[in-house]
Parts: sequence; structure tokens; C-alpha cells
Amino acid sequence: MNFRKNAAYMPNAQGKIQLFPILLINFIGTLGFSIVLPFLVFLVKDFGGNAIVFGILSATYPAFQLIGAPILGRWSDTYGRKKILLLSNAGTLVGWIFFLVALFLPKENILSVNSALLGTFVITLPLLMLFFARFIDGLTGGNISVANAYLADISSDKNRSNNFGKMAISSNLGFIVGPALAAILGSTSFGNILPVLAALILSLVTLIVIAVALKEFRPSSALVLVPEKGTIRKVFAQECKDCYQVEDPKRKLRFKDVLKLKQISFLLILYFFIFIGFNIFYATFPIQAVNGLKWSLTQLGIFYAVLSGMLVLVEGPVLRKALKKFSEEKLVVIGSLILGANFILYVSNQATLLYCAGVLFALGNGLMWPSVLSLLSKRAGVIHQGAVQGIAGSFGSLASIIGLTVGGFLYHFLGAATFLISAAVMFGVFIMSFRLLKDRNSDLI
Repeated sequence: MNFRKNAAYMPNAQGKIQLFPILLINFIGTLGFSIVLPFLVFLVKDFGGNAIVFGILSATYPAFQLIGAPILGRWSDTYGRKKILLLSNAGTLVGWIFFLVALFLPKENILSVNSALLGTFVITLPLLMLFFARFIDGLTGGNISVANAYLADISSDKNRSNNFGKMAISSNLGFIVGPALAAILGSTSFGNILPVLAALILSLVTLIVIAVALKEFRPSSALVLVPEKGTIRKVFAQECKDCYQVEDPKRKLRFKDVLKLKQISFLLILYFFIFIGFNIFYATFPIQAVNGLKWSLTQLGIFYAVLSGMLVLVEGPVLRKALKKFSEEKLVVIGSLILGANFILYVSNQATLLYCAGVLFALGNGLMWPSVLSLLSKRAGVIHQGAVQGIAGSFGSLASIIGLTVGGFLYHFLGAATFLISAAVMFGVFIMSFRLLKDRNSDLI
């Protein structure tokens, strides 16, 4: 029996055309997010918060993303990636509007806290508005998982790793420009207003790019097989249906169904612990930079920009060369070992060691993370790519909630020694990732 796959789905030369818009969307979205990273810790402190409040505020986004991401991922499988990307980025735009409003609100005290466990801080009206802004953005925050699903849709096994490497490069380019732009705009007489306004405008530009440049993609047609017209079987009425579906693509893939997919459950556990290690670091480093290192907004912005620049280098030519010599599974093992060593160096207050740590961070993350994403997309298959990516986003969000919140608490008691916790988690990932090599060998047998 001869069948042809629905041509609307097949990755072909159009994949190259589709790649640029999704990379541009990812770049602009990352730029809009990263532009506030250097001054967010300063803003929380100015509004009355402390390290713990900063950690909880940082965790607000992933907390509500945990709810929204899997729903948006499933919707993208059913209704198309473009519609859900529009919805998600519209939520980001609304979030930045509320964020901007917070800067103009009076610093009216609502609640004062003086506790041995939580420290001393004040809940003010603008601080509450920041929480609300992050809530809105997080609830509609499925853009990363849906964008990853879209990229997987237009990728083949041959170019999948390189495409995810390009996606990581577009993110890191955003992280280069964002902090640098924040340092420049934040140093003007307008203070934090200009960077937030820039983030708002960039979100609007992202919406326009999605609406105009991105083509709709319907993965639901992926496994619909259509018989050739006018076949002899049709003549003799042995086949009366117009198409044959191996599996209903609109069937909702439940959480337990995802875990039954080959190797997905282990990859999701690995995904979870990687996010734990990263987010303890993300919560700790800005606070340490301000309180321990006494860095200014400009110094913090420069460090983020340099770090992201090194990541672009690794995830570009270095990753391409590494993939020629090592499998993705081996790159996960190597990258996690380097990252564990990197986090140890952040305990130091010496700028030279911190930038050395940045080099290791770029090398480890640049080799490991695109490889993890590529492995996950391969194992997810075709039909339910959005659902799997959405659930992976939920695992990442849950880990971010724990990591960011715990990171703030740990720094309150341990200070810079908190980086050792990130190192221990990443060394745990290193040990766990040897199973990937075992699974790969069993697949080759």
C-alpha cells in the first residue's frame, strides 16, 4: 500500500526560511527579558525587599509558568504554534506594562517584616505591582517551550543539534545586548524607566514579527497518511477512506503518557536538576554582586554581557566542531562536569577568578544545554512535540521555583557558600548523565 505524508508537515527547504523568524523572535524576547536582569536586584532593594524577597519575586514567573506552559504546549499541538506564540507574547507585553506602572507608584508601605528567618524587609505598593507583573507574564509564559517545539517541527535529525545550538546563540545574543543596554540606559537621569520601556517596546516588536514573519505550523497533520489518488484499491473498493491516521494527533497527551515515552522520564529528571543548579546560581549571583562584591549596575551589566558573548562563541563554532567528535550524550556528561567546577570558583571575591568561572560556565553550558534540548526533542517524536516541551517547561518551572526561592534563603544564611550547593547539584547531574551513554549504547545494539 502506497502512502504519502502530508506535505504541509514535512521538514524541507522551507525549514531554512522558517528558522530565521523563530530565531529573531527568541532573540528579541530574550533581549526584552535580559534588559532588566542587572537592575532588578537594585529595584527590589529600593522598593524595600531583601535577598529572600528577590528570590521569591524571581520565582513568581516560573511558579505561574508551571500552570500555563503545559496548557499552552498542548494548545500549540492542536491549534498551531503561531497562535499560541501570539498569545504568550501578548501576555509578556501586558506584564511589562504593569512593570512600568510600578515605577511610577508611590512607595507606600503595606507590611513591615522583621524576622530571624525571613530577615527585615517592607512590602510596598510598587513591590506588589512587580509581583503582579511577573504573575501575568508567567501565566502566559509558554513562549520558550512552544518556540522549542516549533524549532523541532522544522528540524531533521541531521540538523537538529545545530538548530538548537542556533536557538541558544540567539538567546545569548539577547543576553549580550540586553544587560549592556540596561547599563547604558539605566545610567541616564531617567533611571530604571528607560530599560523597562525598552523591554515593553521590544515585546511589541516581537508580536509584530510573529504576526508578519512567522508562518503557521500545524503539527496535528504530522502522521496523517493519504493514499495516492486513483489507485487500483480505490477502484475495487478495498479502501474507502480518504486518509489513515496511525494515531489521533488531537488526543491530549496526559502527564503519565509523556512519562511512558522512551527515555523521556529520565531526561525530564535530568532537566529538573539542571534547572535547580542553574537557578540557585541565578538567585545568588546578583545578590552577591551587590552585597558581597559591591558591584554597580554597569559592572553587573558588563559581566552578563561578557558571559553571554562567550556562550555565543561556544554554542556556535565550538559546538559544531564538538558534535563532529562527540555524541550529544557525551557532551552532556562533559558539560555538566565543567559546570560543576565552574560554580565552585564563584565563591571567590576576586574578579579574575570570577571571569575564569564565566569561561567555564560558557563552555559547560554551551556544550551541555543544546545537547539536552536536542535529545529531548528527538525522544518526543513528531505528534506531541508541544505537549512534551510544555511538560518539560513545567519541570523547568518547578525547578526554578525551588532553586530561586531556596537560593534566596540559602544566601541569607550561607552567603557566597551557596554557590557550592549549585556545584553539588551539577556534579549530581554529571553522575546521572552516564545513563545517557548506556541508553545510547543499548539503542545501537
